[in-house]
Order: sequence, then C-alpha cells, then structure tokens
Amino acid sequence: MEKNENIPEELENELDEESVEDTPEALDEDDAASEYNDSAAQFADLEDALAEEKDKYLRLFAEYDNYRKRTAKEKTETYQNASVQCVEKLLPVLDSFERSLEAECSDENFKNGMNMIYSQFRNFLTQMNVSEIEALGAEFDPNIHNAIQQLDETDYASNHVCQVFQKGYMLGDKLVRPAMVAVAV
Repeated sequence: MEKNENIPEELENELDEESVEDTPEALDEDDAASEYNDSAAQFADLEDALAEEKDKYLRLFAEYDNYRKRTAKEKTETYQNASVQCVEKLLPVLDSFERSLEAECSDENFKNGMNMIYSQFRNFLTQMNVSEIEALGAEFDPNIHNAIQQLDETDYASNHVCQVFQKGYMLGDKLVRPAMVAVAV
C-alpha cells in the first residue's frame, strides 16, 4: 500500500489492519465460523423440536394404552353385568323347577322328562359359570348369606347355617343372589 503523507500514521495502521481482515482468507474463516454457529444453532433447535415431538408421542401412546385397557375392562364388566342380570332373571324359574320336581307325580314318563329338562338347565348354568352357594352347615357369612331367622336348640354350632329357605348363586366370583337362611344361635 502506498503511504499517503496527509494521513496520520495511526490511522494508516488501522486502515492496514482492516484491509487485512477484508482479505478473502479472513472472510472465509469468518464465514466458516458463522456457518458453523448457524448449523449448531439449527441442530440445537432440531434436537429441541425432536425432544418435544417425542414427548408428545409418548404421552399420546400412554393415553391410548390407558384408553385401550379401560375399554377392555368396561367391556368385560358390561358382559359380566349382563350375564348376572340374565341369570338373576332365570333363578326364579330354576326354583320353580326344583319345587315341581319335589311334587308327587304318578306319570313316570312325565317325571323323567322334567328331570331331563332340569338337568339341561343345570348344565347350561354350569357352562355359564354359575355355581350354587353351599350354605347348609357352613359358617354364616353376611356377604353371601341373608339371615332371615335365628333358631335355638339346633344340631348346628353357633353362627352356622341350620336351614336354607332359598339357594344362593354366584356367577364366577360375583354374587348373583344371596342364600336366604336361618342361623343357629
């Protein structure tokens, strides 16, 4: 660079330094550093966006999984409740059937036919997982027995069922109808 005599020496040194920074090599280094910083910032932004989307996905997946489990449970409960209601409505018919079988009948063919129908009915209830509550002689349990009478001087121990007025039934582990019983005192 040519020296200009009208420019003070200090300014001339500053001009020389600026002109060195404006050289293509210096600009390339500055551009590379700036480009690197921009790329790093973009990468950080993308990582943040990815983390946010991953969080949304995990929450949505958990919500869907909870929904799936809840609906499966509700479906099972609905089916079981419907089965309980159906069996509950059939039990008076079963009680009547049992009373009719205990009645005297002179026609043996009729009696055999009734027994066959009764056994089919009982098999159906067994297939539906309906079981009779064993009450006579069992210890009184207010969860499955409905005590309607207390009796003194029985052959049964105290707080045990000594008489069954109406059988109780369970559907799986769910009570359909409690047994109506008398309890020994």
